[in-house]
Amino acid sequence: MHIPKWVFPVLLGAVILGLWILSGVLYPANSYALPQPQSVVKRLYDGIAAGYLVSALSQTLRESLLGCCLAALVSIPLGILIARFRFVSAAVEPYLAASQAIPAVAVAPLLVIWIGYGTLPIVVLCAIIVSFPIVINTAVGIRSIDADIVEAARLDGADGIKLLVYLEIPLASPSVLAGLRNGFTLAVTGAVVGEMVIGGNDGMGIRLMSFQQTGDTAGMFSCIALLAAAAVGIYSVLRFLENRSVKSVSKN
Repeated sequence: MHIPKWVFPVLLGAVILGLWILSGVLYPANSYALPQPQSVVKRLYDGIAAGYLVSALSQTLRESLLGCCLAALVSIPLGILIARFRFVSAAVEPYLAASQAIPAVAVAPLLVIWIGYGTLPIVVLCAIIVSFPIVINTAVGIRSIDADIVEAARLDGADGIKLLVYLEIPLASPSVLAGLRNGFTLAVTGAVVGEMVIGGNDGMGIRLMSFQQTGDTAGMFSCIALLAAAAVGIYSVLRFLENRSVKSVSKN
């Protein structure tokens, strides 16, 4: 019997929700540290109805999208260069690996000194966090193209930009989209961290800090739930586009 894939995450979610509710029944004194699901849902509904959670989420997603776009503008060409030229790969890849050891909270204060406060340093922080998966996936996608296909295209007269635009990028698009998919979810985290450290007018990071200062754990959980739902939605859309790209490449 074939079981749809969506059944498994739903079952796991139901188990986690059941354990969450059970913990509140067995240890009601811990409701401050771990509020019950109904309290979180009520705070989430109130925040969405009042509009402040929608406004904060929109700001965070806007910063994430701008950061991801900025990272793509730099990282996709860099990934292509790494795949095509060994000396670029040898020179750049060690620094890319080293960059993953630097936490975002350490970079954020430096961006404030270099750029100032506001949306721009948060966008740059998102771009820095997102760059690695996009570069690596782009390079892997270009390198994985069958050499015989590339050689046949060269014999047909395709070379340079023409080869890149009409052959390499379309064939590597599933890998590039996978990098963007993983990168965008990281960008959301980067935006929240940036808002917490750098500050700003609005955003989910600002709301989380506000709820933390007032001891509103249900409010904090409502922010986390909304961020998780947004991340899952974005991830699913990009996954769908990636699958479409894979099918398109397979047909060709």
